[in-house]
Amino acid sequence: MSARLPASSPLRWQRPLLLSLLLLGAAPGPRRGGAFYLPGLAPVNFCDEEKKSDECKAEIELFVNRLDSVESVLPYEYTAFDFCQASEGKRPSENLGQVLFGERIEPSPYKFTFNKEETCKLVCTKTYHTEKAEDKQKLEFLKKSMLLNYQHHWIVDNMPVTWCYDVEDSQRFCNPGFPIGCYITDKGHAKDACVINSEFHERDTFYIFNHVDIKIHYHVVETGSMGARLVAAKLEPKSFKHTHIDKPDCSGPPMDISNKASGEIKIAYTYSVSFEEDKNIRWASRWDYILESMPHTHIQWFSIMNSLVIVLFLSGMVAMIMLRTLHKDIARYNQMDSTEDAQEEFGWKLVHGDIFRPPRKGMLLSVFLGSGTQILIMTFVTLFFACLGFLSPANRGALMTCAVVLWVLLGTPAGYVAARFYKSFGGEKWKTNVLLTSFLCPGIVFADFFIMNLILWGEGSSAAIPFGTLVAILALWFCISVPLTFIGAYFGFKKNAIEHPVRTNQIPRQIPEQSFYTKPLPGIIMGGILPFGCIFIQLFFILNSIWSHQMYYMFGFLFLVFIILVITCSEATILLCYFHLCAEDYHWQWRSFLTSGFTAVYFLIYAIHYFFSKLQITGTASTILYFGYTMIMVLIFFLFTGTIGFFACFWFVTKIYSVVKVD
Repeated sequence: MSARLPASSPLRWQRPLLLSLLLLGAAPGPRRGGAFYLPGLAPVNFCDEEKKSDECKAEIELFVNRLDSVESVLPYEYTAFDFCQASEGKRPSENLGQVLFGERIEPSPYKFTFNKEETCKLVCTKTYHTEKAEDKQKLEFLKKSMLLNYQHHWIVDNMPVTWCYDVEDSQRFCNPGFPIGCYITDKGHAKDACVINSEFHERDTFYIFNHVDIKIHYHVVETGSMGARLVAAKLEPKSFKHTHIDKPDCSGPPMDISNKASGEIKIAYTYSVSFEEDKNIRWASRWDYILESMPHTHIQWFSIMNSLVIVLFLSGMVAMIMLRTLHKDIARYNQMDSTEDAQEEFGWKLVHGDIFRPPRKGMLLSVFLGSGTQILIMTFVTLFFACLGFLSPANRGALMTCAVVLWVLLGTPAGYVAARFYKSFGGEKWKTNVLLTSFLCPGIVFADFFIMNLILWGEGSSAAIPFGTLVAILALWFCISVPLTFIGAYFGFKKNAIEHPVRTNQIPRQIPEQSFYTKPLPGIIMGGILPFGCIFIQLFFILNSIWSHQMYYMFGFLFLVFIILVITCSEATILLCYFHLCAEDYHWQWRSFLTSGFTAVYFLIYAIHYFFSKLQITGTASTILYFGYTMIMVLIFFLFTGTIGFFACFWFVTKIYSVVKVD
């Protein structure tokens, strides 16, 4: 009995596309059959038991990942629940990215042999006596997880086992997870997955999915001698109150657990598995079917077009200023040879004696620029590799691992940039500068991260980083990143200070009264709007992938948006910088950093709006975690965009004052 699920259902995801391109392939492995696989995953061949060999396996292992929910930020390991456990089996080793994202992959008690079908096979039976405190606690945890719609995530041959069902508009959606169970409220309202079966109708009752029908699709390799490769694993969760628990037949009413149930409760977990040859799906494109009903590509193109229109508009404005206004200004300034004319200087040439005056709080600005450069290069390289398909979702945790390792190795440019600018600002305290570059921004991020981790530890979540991993992260920071920052700072201070095209006067010039729109605050607030306008649609998909546990594939789009963001931040800052210089306000350093950095404030406002309008997160711990992690993202984004703005304005100012004649 299947009913259609509404599009607004939490079961329905917004599914990103752009996939085959990114899953170029996968794996540590030499050339096999004339093909070379990128790091990640080489194809595994399977054969019937009698034909198995070193090259061809017969046993198919099913692994279980952590369970998560769209209504809670707290994921839990499979072993935290009272499900059937594997008697033995090697746990796959997780990389740094997987550990940071809370992935915990473990062997499962579900074992299959290739092409050997099973029907209603018993895995284990769990018995609960409600009068026993321990049993009651386990049952309550199970009920709570069903209430919050926690989802299983199973893996076969590095592929997610998917649950495919009909959604509205006659579309079929394949979800890479399936719920533990569901709940019918005391008013008879079916929550979440309870809508799929009309037999789920008892009020104030939980229905547990204790049976799965698994269908494994395979593709026979053309050569024939190598066996078959798995191209899809689909399942359908079902609920049965087995009449004979010792010899289950997968019939009878659904397995219900009343909220007020007492006495003995027995839950038998069973599965059926079948195999089907699929000649249409090849191994290289086996992830495609998960995204077979994705209507969101047109939104992506709309987002890119929207961003490009903003960029063209800004580029037009900047080009007009550069070519017409500036060209006229420079020609006019350079023609003024007579002393009478020279006394009538006006506009941006007037402030030439103050334009390179060191800013207030130059130490802090140089530290921000160092950290921002580190983040900027890290983001560019990570997205570039992601575009090439090295960091595809088939390669679990690779994106996060790549970003962290790059950040650690990019300490040298951070130290160099901070030292170089601090020296040009006339700073003398180079030791303080290099220490702040190494510890200020990373320290704030780590402190926030550590507090979030304490909350996760307290809640017993699998997302809590183990102590050993925390020590490893600190070792990467202190033993690799910090020394590299010192090396960069050494070379930065050793070089001569940046030569400016004009000399700085000894006495600061008085800044005239500014009109409303050339005052610092209105300019800074306006400056962040355009860059944010370029990214907000992409931001929706990124937040979805983080908080709604959706796969993110669109690195091609994201890289394009990243380039557009860099151009928009630069152009918006240059534009506002020119207006302020014409108004004879020469304090451009902090203003250029904050103008494009203000995009992060709009990001924060959007994240708050997203939390209240799109997410169904409940509970104090989950709310604190959401905003704690959001603050880390906002700080990183602030440093990243602010640095782009400063460098653009620095280049602009250096350029215009180097072509104008100054007495």
